[in-house]
Amino acid sequence: MVTNRQVSVGQGKNMLRAGVIGLGDMGSGLAKNLIKGGFQTTGLDLDDKRMRAFTQMGGLPADSLADVGGNCDAVFVMVMNGAQAKAVILGEGGLVSHMAKGGAVILTATIKPAEAREIGAAMEGSGIHLIDSPVSGGFPGAQGGTLTMMAAGEPAALKAYRPVMEAVSKTIHLVGERAGDGQVMKSCLQSLIGSIFGATFEAAALAAKAGVSGQALFDVFSTSGAGCGVANTALENIIDRKFEGTGSGIGTMHKDLTISLDMAEQLGVPLFMASTAMQIFHQGKTKYPEGDNWVCTRIMEDIVGAELHR
Repeated sequence: MVTNRQVSVGQGKNMLRAGVIGLGDMGSGLAKNLIKGGFQTTGLDLDDKRMRAFTQMGGLPADSLADVGGNCDAVFVMVMNGAQAKAVILGEGGLVSHMAKGGAVILTATIKPAEAREIGAAMEGSGIHLIDSPVSGGFPGAQGGTLTMMAAGEPAALKAYRPVMEAVSKTIHLVGERAGDGQVMKSCLQSLIGSIFGATFEAAALAAKAGVSGQALFDVFSTSGAGCGVANTALENIIDRKFEGTGSGIGTMHKDLTISLDMAEQLGVPLFMASTAMQIFHQGKTKYPEGDNWVCTRIMEDIVGAELHR
């Protein structure tokens, strides 16, 4: 349980006390960089192993949401889905019940825009700010403190809590003032990223069947107009046959594409490329549920009877 002991965090911006709910691949990176930035950081996760790792890096372990809310000015919520976010923020004993007025919940989890709007509406009148700010950059970005944030919230809250956001992010984009605006932007982004992934998996299988060297393919792709962080990372993991443990579990991208397609359906927007990518991720998740995104390539390699190696 968090105690009232004081932690030396310097002056000025570092007097803000931060919290992180969810200390997995992404949340542990947030916590690491908040601690590195000199912020007193309280954390909570249901996994004991994650809690031990958090404590070893200098974090203050909490026993409950009440502990986190009562000891933090700003709390990052990095859970898996909307139901979890609602429970953490609004549920019985949730953050809103225990944070001091003027505090902020920074929703970095990727959830449906409508769910973020519901959370924002429920928080009205609570005195607690909601900053709807999903992130991009994956495991490397979270661990390296270089995430891109798509932040939406009241200008005053964004200004007041920018220091803790800068501790985990290289680039902060202000995309709106309403809850849900950040999630809308993330949905658009993930429709593109998912499509790039799908095309990269197909190209890798095509190259494998044609007998192309994985290294040669990477060299060409990464220095061409098609080269980008998404494609390069995917292809490098494919040719090194790293299909698990890279911090990019297939379940997350599968969930994100589901959100993008759900939003598109509500708006009547056809997403041809993202829909095809979703079918690839469906197959990958079904056959390799514990794999990472790149494992989808193995589905195609099984069909063509060839593998791409470095």
